[in-house]
Amino acid sequence: MSPLRLLCDEMLFRLARSLRAAGYDTVLAADGAPDRDLLERCRREDRVLVTRDRKLMAQALPDVRAVLLVDEDREAEARALSRALDIDWLLAPMSRCMVDNTPLSPAGPADLARVPSTVEASPEAVKVCRTCGRVYWPGGHVKRLMEKLSCWAREARD
Repeated sequence: MSPLRLLCDEMLFRLARSLRAAGYDTVLAADGAPDRDLLERCRREDRVLVTRDRKLMAQALPDVRAVLLVDEDREAEARALSRALDIDWLLAPMSRCMVDNTPLSPAGPADLARVPSTVEASPEAVKVCRTCGRVYWPGGHVKRLMEKLSCWAREARD
């Protein structure tokens, strides 16, 4: 895993989910969290701040590593972040829960029983979040997300 750890401001929840799906330890700021708390967490946990908030960005520098994103389109955000931080969008795909950032674990029998019977996936390909209980399998949603991450990885290389 990469030592790069991120903290996304509350406006970047979709990007945070994509970063988690790529394997990055990415926390999302709580709605309305005071700027000073976010900056302190970045310092304490050695996280890179990713924000759209120019005021927060100005407060962060120079003691917190930070990236300001100016576009509100996730595709543009991903490209800008790739340039700024050399993001590997295929670092460790689907190794973290997209919702709560917990590392995923292999699925047990009870978890496998929750996978739709129409899914053709090996038991080893099914993962579970031990915090929230979500089960991830290589189905349509994950397949579409992996295609998106692969596209961003190709763009970053080019």
